Amino acid sequence: MIDRRLKVRHLQAFVEIANQKSLKRAAEFLHLTQPAISKTLKELESITGVTLLERGRGGVLITAEGEVFLRHASTSLNALDQALNSVSALQKGEQGSLAIGALPSVAARLMPSATQIFKQDFPHITLQLEGGQHSFLVDRLRTGSIDLLIGRLGKPDQMKGISFTQLYMEDVVVVCSPDHPLAKTSRLADISAYQIIYPTLDSAIRPLVDLVMIANNINSLHNRIESVSATFGRGLALTSDALWIISSGVVATDIANGRLVALPIDMGLTNGPIGIMTRAEEDLSPFAQVFRQAAIKAVKELQLP
Repeated sequence: MIDRRLKVRHLQAFVEIANQKSLKRAAEFLHLTQPAISKTLKELESITGVTLLERGRGGVLITAEGEVFLRHASTSLNALDQALNSVSALQKGEQGSLAIGALPSVAARLMPSATQIFKQDFPHITLQLEGGQHSFLVDRLRTGSIDLLIGRLGKPDQMKGISFTQLYMEDVVVVCSPDHPLAKTSRLADISAYQIIYPTLDSAIRPLVDLVMIANNINSLHNRIESVSATFGRGLALTSDALWIISSGVVATDIANGRLVALPIDMGLTNGPIGIMTRAEEDLSPFAQVFRQAAIKAVKELQLP
């Protein structure tokens, strides 16, 4: 529990002294007298019970305990500042835009709810939603073309410079029309006799699906079409005997309403985390932070695993 004696002024004074490495310069920056800022520092050290800063001939030196406290104090002040900016923007009805990337399964399953939650508080903010392959959207995030990305965790080499916050877990399913001859099969080997819609080489789920095939001694699927297009996959699966291997989020609604059925095949090896990706070491804008909270709330409301 936070000590009730701790005030924002304590954090502001400490962070500024640490940054300026001088009580005098910190006092001038905060428009305080040097005795006042010195008193504030002593109060903070009394509250924490440790020495955070030491005076030396060369100025103020931060202790090991002070270094730890500084990281959290700076983060807390930044978060508070962003919260105040967000509330101010909401009160003023400020306009702006937010660019969000979403992989197909996220666009179909999570984004409708997340965007509605966000829009309840920020109706004047234009949301620019962009879809595409995993590698394409990660590159768009890395270059700043989109503000954040929601999708499956990629391979380590794809995630350099990217922070990932997990939201829920998702697997891959094999789906077909309800009257398909294999609608109730639990043998993965049976699918090789039919046309397969298979994930593309640069899709996030491709390595996992390949792993499942190897684990089941399925060396090749000759009659296959590689695509992650939800429109194409759904259309072909509904009008032919083609089987569609796709993230469960893409077809969750189709399965729920009975348009498609998921084969009772063990695809456990494809289960993986879906989360929010942002540029590492970069603070999100206030609106991006609000959307992140909207996504977290949507996950809870949808009861995603």
